Amino acid sequence: QVQLVESGGGLVQAGGALRLSCAASETIFNIRAMGWYRQAPGKQRELVALMANGERTQYSGPVKGRFTISRDNAKNTLYLQMNGLKPEDTAVYYCNIMAGDLYEYAYWGQGTQVTVSS
Repeated sequence: QVQLVESGGGLVQAGGALRLSCAASETIFNIRAMGWYRQAPGKQRELVALMANGERTQYSGPVKGRFTISRDNAKNTLYLQMNGLKPEDTAVYYCNIMAGDLYEYAYWGQGTQVTVSS
């Protein structure tokens, strides 16, 4: 059973930066998409950043220009570099990997808390 282990969350002041990591316990084959989601208290989980079709990336409006998604295949690790953090970025962040020809395999990390103080 593949596990995704997240790290890198924490408390940071507004304007600061954090880098989240999501390490897979083993190599995942036929990856179709990788992404980061976040869920703030009382809100639905939302997509923050997505990498699909190889290295093509897309970002939600609120984080575009501040966050960067990347991967290190040799380390089976997905990253989210977050710069210029704002209090509204406060949430639990989850990584997700979709695999299989029909996207039938969905893997989720356990979540890591990011808190941005004003």
